[in-house]
Formats: sequence, structure tokens, C-alpha cells
Amino acid sequence: MWLHGLNMGGKVLIFGLWSLILTIVLWFRDIIREGTYEGVHTQAVQVGLRYGMVLFITTEVVFFFSFFWTYFSAALAPTIEIGGNFPPAGIQVFNASEVPLLNTSLLLLSGASVTWAHHSMVAGYRIQTINGLLVTVVLGLMFTLCQALEYVEANFTLSDGIYGSTFFLLTGFHGLHVLIGSIILFVCLIRQWAFQFTREHHIGFVFGAAYWHFVDVVWIGLYCFVYVWAGNL
Repeated sequence: MWLHGLNMGGKVLIFGLWSLILTIVLWFRDIIREGTYEGVHTQAVQVGLRYGMVLFITTEVVFFFSFFWTYFSAALAPTIEIGGNFPPAGIQVFNASEVPLLNTSLLLLSGASVTWAHHSMVAGYRIQTINGLLVTVVLGLMFTLCQALEYVEANFTLSDGIYGSTFFLLTGFHGLHVLIGSIILFVCLIRQWAFQFTREHHIGFVFGAAYWHFVDVVWIGLYCFVYVWAGNL
């Protein structure tokens, strides 16, 4: 409604965003309360939570697989409507050795720092865990900022044919996942600072780290095929 300039569109958007933020805050509050103060997360419950996380990441894999399928379908068999070329004529793709390479470095470094934080937590090094999480969150935010600047400088849009739509769908949804992962790890950082994690009981952080590694793997595929490969077609 807001994008199309309809009446009440802006107010509906603001209401939806505030509702989403409120839901996220209350969900985190309830999960932290159950796991930290009420002792509800027993060993049996943790097993169920792990199965749930595995299934969730599986759905994420299928989600991105569908977008990659569309991308490869268009790239390997470009139709006559786009001139038989991919990317279509007039589309200037990004140089893979510039901002995309910087973003790749940021995410790979963040994967190393979140692993550092995980090993530090298992070893009982509280301050190192905090430092590792802080570095990861900062790198995630830097990635988001660089991607936003990349979108501003793009000479094509979501409506510019199959390349534009698949590019922004893939990178946009990945960027959304990076933002969500940054929020999750920031909450883990606050919980670690508040002495809510122990060497034996930190399943929330394990899930956050697993989610972050998944985001890293997806970006490697994006960088190799959407940036490097597309630039050499």
C-alpha cells in the first residue's frame, strides 16, 4: 500500500513494523525467561529444540535453492525475450573484485569470530566470548551497510528483467538473513554479558552460530555465481 501510494499505506506499514518488533521482543523475553529462570529447557526439551533448528535450516536451504534454480535456469538457457544473453544487454553487473569481495571478506571474518566466541564459551573464557560476539555483530552490520551502498550504486533495479529480479531476490533475502542473524547474536551478546550462558548450557548461542554459518555458506554461493560467474558470461 505504501509503495503504491494508497491511502493509509504509511500508517499500515508503521503499524506492521511496530507489531513485528513487539513480537520479536516478547518472543526473546519468553525464551530467555523459560531457559534461564524457569528451568524449562531440560535435556529432553533441548533435543526437541535441536531437531526444530535442523528442520528450520532445512527449510531455509530449500528456500534459497528455489531462487538459485530460477537464476541458473535463466543463465544457462536465456530466452529470446532477453536477447539470448545473460545478463541481458544493458545490464552492467558489479565488479566482483570490489564491494562484493569486501563483503565476502567481512562475512568470512565474522564466521571466524563467531567460532572464536563459541570455543571461548565452551572453554569458559567469558571476556573472549564477549569480544568474539561483539566483533561478529559489528562485521555483520558493516556487511549490511556495504550492501545498502551497493544497492544505491546499482545501475539496474528489481524490474529490469530476469537478472535484476533474481539478483535482488537472492542478495536481498540474504541481506535480510544477515540482519536477523546480527540481531540474534546481539541478543546472545547481551545474555553473555548478563551471565545467562554457562559452559554447559548455551543452546541459544549454538543456534545463533549455526544460523550465522548457514548465512556464510549461502553468501559464498552468491558471490561465486551471481557476481563472479555472471561477470564472466
